[in-house]
Amino acid sequence: MRWICVLFMALPLWAQYDLRGVIDLHTHTDPDSIPRSLDAAELAAIAHQRGMRGLVLKNHWQPTASLAYMVRRQVPGIEVFGGIALNRAVGGVNAEAVERMVRTRGGYGRVVWLPTFDAESIPLMRGSELLPEVTQVLSIAAREGLVVGTGHYPPAVVLAVVRAARKAGVRSVVVTHAMSAPIEMGIEQQKEAAALGAFIEHAFVGTLPSPATPGQRSISYDDYARAIRSVGPAHCILVSDLGRQGHPIHPDGLLAFADALLKRGFAAAELDLMLKTNPARLLNLASSGKRP
Repeated sequence: MRWICVLFMALPLWAQYDLRGVIDLHTHTDPDSIPRSLDAAELAAIAHQRGMRGLVLKNHWQPTASLAYMVRRQVPGIEVFGGIALNRAVGGVNAEAVERMVRTRGGYGRVVWLPTFDAESIPLMRGSELLPEVTQVLSIAAREGLVVGTGHYPPAVVLAVVRAARKAGVRSVVVTHAMSAPIEMGIEQQKEAAALGAFIEHAFVGTLPSPATPGQRSISYDDYARAIRSVGPAHCILVSDLGRQGHPIHPDGLLAFADALLKRGFAAAELDLMLKTNPARLLNLASSGKRP
């Protein structure tokens, strides 16, 4: 199997942080319509071997609840979840698509991301008000206990979504890679989102050059450390957002991220909060690993 070779090459002898119990809430894998470094089962096998607790599989164009169901059957012992990104391939901000994802066998569809790659062509607001289809999706998320990811929108729209989600009773909101383009949310805006109950997502991939957007500034570990200190680890999560060919594999990215923050004065307990406790809380997982 291909993953055996990848696994052997990926073992990080230099790592200080312990990945046991970590949940990566933002992973990209094959099958996809763009090339990926690993398929979902390969990633699950590597993550399980490293002692990770779980993964959320993200695809910009296809729901992944069914994929999560199949990966769990192939790789027992790791909690794999899916979701749906509301891009044009699923009809945009489409409440019916969310309803069907929720009802997919296994109940592993736990995340709904507002539009990502199609955000520029899918408005969420008319004037200062969210469109009815957005509030309908938020209502489903509140009813079903889904995590809402805010997608690829500018900070003003993200904050409007966070406020509306709180009003609708959504328990779990994540500001999608808040410091990366095109969001580029400032620290004060991150604090505002956190004060409204949202978790601020910081992605390892942001530290790498982006072949998709040449000239985009990479985010330094110092920038990330400054933002996390300002907002507070209790309001942040760390994810890989990896999967592109040529990038490190997902667990290695998380290890590099964690070790860089350790070197900048963060305690292991603070990293545990951002990589284990907060992701489990978002997914509504009990300490035993079972959903209440």
